[in-house]
Amino acid sequence: MGPARLKRCGEVFLAEKKAVFDGNLRVPGHLVLPPDCHVWGDLIVNGRLDLGPNGTVGGRVVCHEARVGHHAAIRGPLSATGDVTVADGAHVHAIETAGTVLLRPGVTVGDVRTEGLVLIHGRITSGLLLGRQVKVFGNG
Repeated sequence: MGPARLKRCGEVFLAEKKAVFDGNLRVPGHLVLPPDCHVWGDLIVNGRLDLGPNGTVGGRVVCHEARVGHHAAIRGPLSATGDVTVADGAHVHAIETAGTVLLRPGVTVGDVRTEGLVLIHGRITSGLLLGRQVKVFGNG
């Protein structure tokens, strides 16, 4: 199997299914990583990042907005300027953003720092949660 490639469609870049990127990756627009894609370095996206289910980023992530799929993992800090959504069972080292952070049940996250809201749906494992307001919906 050759090196993983990105397909461009306007401002959106789409990775192949189960793509593996060795090293750092920089994308000049939005990035969609389908399920089971892996980036084994830092990931810098000039737009929105959609990390699919069971995907992995081995280093830090810098983007405008992020959607982290269920059971995905970001092993370095996630730094964004907009909203961040982390789906059920995902692992994120830390989050720093200016927007709203939504954490779903089963998420494991380090410290979360935002100028906006931190919304928690269900039981999570986390470090320090700093935001304008922290709201918890449900405990299951």
